[in-house]
Amino acid sequence: MSVFKIDKIIGRLNQMIDNAIEGKPIENGFDETKMSALETKLAQYLAMNSATKAQISEEKAKINELISDISHQTKTPIANILLYTQLLAESDLSQKDRSCVESLMEQSEKLNFLISSLVKTSRLETGIITVSSKPNSVQALLNNVVNQVILKVELKGVVLTAEDTEVRAVFDPKWTTEALYNIVDNAIKYTPCGGSVSISAAAYQLFCRIDITDTGIGISEQEIPKIFTRFYRSPSVMEEEGVGIGLYLAREIITSEGGYIKVQSTPKKGSTFSVFLPMQEEIFQNC
Repeated sequence: MSVFKIDKIIGRLNQMIDNAIEGKPIENGFDETKMSALETKLAQYLAMNSATKAQISEEKAKINELISDISHQTKTPIANILLYTQLLAESDLSQKDRSCVESLMEQSEKLNFLISSLVKTSRLETGIITVSSKPNSVQALLNNVVNQVILKVELKGVVLTAEDTEVRAVFDPKWTTEALYNIVDNAIKYTPCGGSVSISAAAYQLFCRIDITDTGIGISEQEIPKIFTRFYRSPSVMEEEGVGIGLYLAREIITSEGGYIKVQSTPKKGSTFSVFLPMQEEIFQNC
């Protein structure tokens, strides 16, 4: 086969792939040679792939609509349950009734948190919500997280320290605050009274590294790959409050920003969650 003919066939295959990528019609006029048989199979595969892509887009649109409907339909009932429960709590109740109201409030808040987390996660996964990353102060990010957990720290009796930093990285302030909050909240939750949680940041050539270190119960090596999966909860923490979605949501957010999370842990000694955020916008755009 001549070089000219090979170049022509390669050009046709290349054009077919380009058409498939751009959603254009795929050429299907071939002769009966073995090479054309290969071209025909490739054309069929690309056509099937295009159909699958269209089906996925259609299903994604349906999921988006379902998520919006769920969010709308549950927001008002849950808000009303919380409101009426608060009103009950302010009434003159017996000790037994007050205990029931407190349990109702606790479970209502848990349900509100669960639905809110599921909606956020699904919106991130389906692209309804997209992160908007740009250069921001890491110090401002850490301050926001500390302000959100300071009351929990005081109630738990844990020492929280956060080192000052002048580092700037590329991230979405709102979503990254949520991701770090979930990690820090877990660190506080699983660190016993008198323990400590520390937050620090360091700049590298390509990434900013934020370390959240605790002196808590730690995580076994076998469990580390599982903790970022949706709804996973270690058997050792079943008595603690939680639904097992915080770390999953944190990873989804950081990954969507072009970063990643690493974990080092020793059972009964503590853990370090390291969050890596891009230092330059170019890195994020190329991820």
